[in-house]
Amino acid sequence: MKPNWLFLGLFILIVAACNQHKQEKIEETAPVQLDTISLEPPVFKITYSLDSISDRQHLDSLKSSLSKTERKLVYALNRIDEHRIKPGSKLIIPDSLVADINLYSPFPSTLSLLDSIQKTVLISQRIQAFALYENGDLLRWGPVSTGKQSTGTPSGLYYGNYKAKRKISTIDESWVLPYYFNFMNFEGIGTHEYTLPGYPASHGCVRMYREDAQAIYQWANMWKLESDVIVQNGTPFMVIGEYNFKGELPWLKLVEDNTDNDLNLQEIDTIKVYAQRYKNDPLNLKLEDMGEKEIVL
Repeated sequence: MKPNWLFLGLFILIVAACNQHKQEKIEETAPVQLDTISLEPPVFKITYSLDSISDRQHLDSLKSSLSKTERKLVYALNRIDEHRIKPGSKLIIPDSLVADINLYSPFPSTLSLLDSIQKTVLISQRIQAFALYENGDLLRWGPVSTGKQSTGTPSGLYYGNYKAKRKISTIDESWVLPYYFNFMNFEGIGTHEYTLPGYPASHGCVRMYREDAQAIYQWANMWKLESDVIVQNGTPFMVIGEYNFKGELPWLKLVEDNTDNDLNLQEIDTIKVYAQRYKNDPLNLKLEDMGEKEIVL
């Protein structure tokens, strides 16, 4: 009996189609092989909304909607203490609330201009914030309150001088300054814990939260003296930028542009100048690497 060629051909076509469908199914379900070397790390992008506190009930509602950790983050982003918030206050609220405040840093995670400096305290008056860098890597950042308009904090390159766990202000003996670290000796200006009102309000010092002032107190280096003469500088304190007392609060601008508080070109140029001055100062070399003739006072 002759084979039915029409039937045989139809059978072959069906088998081929099934095999092709099976192959496509395998390709669809097979795990995708990613080139992990070429992938960029994920970027944590934050957007902000503005919340204007209308009354006490509104404020209580906001507080109850946030955990203690989340409230702490929101207060830090607004450079303010909880008890300073009142009806009429404006607060920025990030769309994502996580415990790691460094994810919200206006300072870059790596600053190559500082990579040859072991420790740097960077203070930005424009955005009322500080950062700690170790060989150019960001360790910590947080809010500050620098000098008010009549008693501003002078910008410049300074060095950590001396510290005290508890210092009494020379302006008012009732002012106790915990975890004080002086970086302008004759002017008596330094970092320390004190209340943050959400704007520059000090007499020249740099106010901080307690945990931030304590971190600098424990981390930064003091000067080294011999017969009351400086033979080695302490940790550099770089104070940059100017605060616009006539403009809106800088962090509120993040609602429209979440990069507005980042370092600008002028500030980067200033840091570059300060870093070069640091390198040119022989008092910044380690004592064991210097001969007596190299110490210039």
